[in-house]
Amino acid sequence: MEIFRLPALTDNYIFLLSDAASQTAAVVDPAQPEPVLQQLEQLGATLTAILNTHHHADHVGGNRRLLQQFPEAVVYGGTEDRGRIPGQQVFLTEGDTVTFAQRTAQVYFVPGHTRAHIAYYFPPTEAGGWGELFCGDTLFAGGCGRLFEGTPSQMVDSLSKLRSLPDTTRIWCAHEYTLNNLKFALTVDADNRALQDRFNEVKSARRRGEATVPSTLGNEKRTNPFLRWDQPALQAAAKITDPVRTFARIRGMKDQF
Repeated sequence: MEIFRLPALTDNYIFLLSDAASQTAAVVDPAQPEPVLQQLEQLGATLTAILNTHHHADHVGGNRRLLQQFPEAVVYGGTEDRGRIPGQQVFLTEGDTVTFAQRTAQVYFVPGHTRAHIAYYFPPTEAGGWGELFCGDTLFAGGCGRLFEGTPSQMVDSLSKLRSLPDTTRIWCAHEYTLNNLKFALTVDADNRALQDRFNEVKSARRRGEATVPSTLGNEKRTNPFLRWDQPALQAAAKITDPVRTFARIRGMKDQF
């Protein structure tokens, strides 16, 4: 399974999964149809699946046009998004699986950003290999999604699920927010040397016009304040020791950043 990162809109990423052997492809969160159709044409591939993480327009905006071009493609999404994802045919819950390119993704229910958000995790195919996590707007490189429909407690539970995955998991998040996320992270975790180093690396990468996605879960655990609600430095910044309230305070600070 080869993964193509396709820029879309202002700062979105669409992910096209390609199976060269069968000349088929699946797409995760097609914000727009055009980048997907262009990549499919270059590959000579047929689109067989659309994997949506949630219903927001910048994640499902390409569904209808792609279905016009590939009417046999199957549209997947969370069961609680019923009626909100264009063309949805499969309604997924925690523990369900989706198979593509002889790899099986595990479905995680991760509400918080929205009430119906899901994520897709493809475990590694060999010991020591990379797992692939498509987490939409739940977990970002250096950050997490805003709480539009969920609660801090829900988001902490959701992020805890993702944090429990192996460090060797690539984080294919849906936006290029990393530099701004890390600028904020330094305001609440200023003495974190790994975070300081990462900020400098990301700043240089963005100056060169390079993408910062995918990240890795190991890196996120060391530097992302929204996976560190139980660390003393973050609790000190929030002036709270309760983990959920710490998360909520830091998320509120980020909203005003």
